[in-house]
Amino acid sequence: MHGVTLENLVVKLVEHYGWDGLAHRIRINCFKNNPSVKSSLKFLRKTPWARGQVE
Repeated sequence: MHGVTLENLVVKLVEHYGWDGLAHRIRINCFKNNPSVKSSLKFLRKTPWARGQVE
């Protein structure tokens, strides 16, 4: 995953699956409750286990 930023990864996942599909596949509240790219990035950057699930 060289050269791919976390933001690009989240954006591509949302484009492909949508927030509902992403929340169904990766059970993290930042994808379920009032999701946004900004709030998701903030959470994922502070939480290594969640970031690992997304990557």
